[in-house]
Amino acid sequence: MDHKSAAVDFRTYLDYLQKNDELVVIDENVDPVLEVGAIVRKVYETRAPAPLFTALAGDSRNFRILGAPAGMSGKPGQAYSRLAAHFSLPKQATPKQILEKIIAAADQPPIAPTIAQQAPCKENILSGADVDLNIFPIPLLHQEDGGRYFATYGFHIVQSPDGKWDSWSVARAMLHDKNTLVGPAMPQQHIGMIHSMWREQGKNTPWAMVLGAPPAAMAVAGMPLPAWTSEPGYIGALTGEAVEVVKCETNDLYVPATAEIVVEGEISLDETAPEGPMGEYHGYSFAEGKKQPVFHVKAITFRDRAILPICVAGTPPEENHTIWGTMISAEALKHCRQENLPIDMAWCSYEAATCWLVLAVDTDRLATMHTDADGFVQLIVEKFFNSHVAWLVPKILLVSNDIDITDINQVVWALATRSHPKRDFYDFTGQPGIPMVPYLDDEDKQAGHGGKMIINCLLPEQFSGKMRATTACFEHSYPDEIKQRVERKWRDYGF
Repeated sequence: MDHKSAAVDFRTYLDYLQKNDELVVIDENVDPVLEVGAIVRKVYETRAPAPLFTALAGDSRNFRILGAPAGMSGKPGQAYSRLAAHFSLPKQATPKQILEKIIAAADQPPIAPTIAQQAPCKENILSGADVDLNIFPIPLLHQEDGGRYFATYGFHIVQSPDGKWDSWSVARAMLHDKNTLVGPAMPQQHIGMIHSMWREQGKNTPWAMVLGAPPAAMAVAGMPLPAWTSEPGYIGALTGEAVEVVKCETNDLYVPATAEIVVEGEISLDETAPEGPMGEYHGYSFAEGKKQPVFHVKAITFRDRAILPICVAGTPPEENHTIWGTMISAEALKHCRQENLPIDMAWCSYEAATCWLVLAVDTDRLATMHTDADGFVQLIVEKFFNSHVAWLVPKILLVSNDIDITDINQVVWALATRSHPKRDFYDFTGQPGIPMVPYLDDEDKQAGHGGKMIINCLLPEQFSGKMRATTACFEHSYPDEIKQRVERKWRDYGF
């Protein structure tokens, strides 16, 4: 099975997981109320294969649920294998290789979608009075959740009123009643921007939501691309082929033809309803929910034996970190390159729950700039803080590129040993940022400030291309012949 096909078709992706022992089919009867969520959380926390639930309590239509679709693998050397398959990359792909594949798509011309007249997602169609979201085994994922969440691993599709911008963007949606969902559409998010455009015209927003999409589409929908960049064309550039789409039943939007489940309708002009609370990507569940826009469902289309993919958000790593965090990393690295900053790698450490972004600084280039920590931090603010991607991540760590920033142990070591408590912590709490960060108070959220900061983990000498000490480790503390001998005789020593 080639990786390319797994990237563009959800069911082929499942076949790929199964052939690579990254899928467990659970035929035992499992309850969507909490039991499914508990199993998936255990999967994340043990790096077990993704579970495919085939017998769900109370389900009479033989729907299925897939958990941890982009969870981390426990196999040595293949930690990112599920993520890599989203991008037609081999199972041994490294974070750097994944980011470079994503960024390369930006340099390719967009490939527009092709339109299908018939599609697997239309095998079953319910519309009008027949719409009933309760036919699906929508899970209750955490005991603290304020409701059952239908969309935890899907994306919304909206289009600007002038038809020039198609936005595919990831956001959650909670079941409200048989034909309505409720979920966030923040003004700073693209779905919120387009919703505002329709609201200004006094109209509801035409909308669709896709579950069980092509894996590459799911990933790109979670990428903080610039406004007015249409995701379908970027997906085509990433995969090398056009996304096949089909027209919705009740509006003029187009959805992936091979999607498992599509719901379509409108985002209400002004109607809201309580949503949440929900166990979230930062690892916490707060006591109260919030009023959010109501999504009216006018039609449902789905495949036979449709599969509902889910993310059980919480402590990392789960898909909010592996997918969203990786796509943030790619966009951040691309932006740094465009601004000619001396950054050769960017990584949202999964363990930091998408609350910090580490930038690896090329100290050779840095030395040619004849600056110091204050000057370099200010340059980062001027060149990076104005991007959409910077709005999403409140803390930025600057680390020299002798550190592998995808290794959390090395990042923590650098943070602990290279940042001075007095001079290296820079407060930018006046800068705007995402309001979902747990440490923000009500005043921060009302003001729209994200509690932002930059932490400098570059020693003063590194700004002139020097280092005050060598690193005491296997890689740096021994001559090559000794290291090679140890590697060669490792088993002979008894290890």
